[in-house]
Amino acid sequence: MDTPIGPGPTGMNLNHIKVCARCSLRYDWRKSPSSMKMTYCSSLCERADLGFTLEALLRYERVKDESKEPAAPVV
Repeated sequence: MDTPIGPGPTGMNLNHIKVCARCSLRYDWRKSPSSMKMTYCSSLCERADLGFTLEALLRYERVKDESKEPAAPVV
């Protein structure tokens, strides 16, 4: 698929075109706002398919619950 198509001297390189795993839309993966650019066309498809986005997962911080007592050691 190295044959240029479309307007202009270089045309469009089909090596950059992927199909979204969620909506089956063709997209240029280099312009995808999703964290998983090679899989999803947008962050919305990423979240709809996985239930979360990788960006949200990376920002997630667990809150330590200090009201609980430490577990007793098993003897």
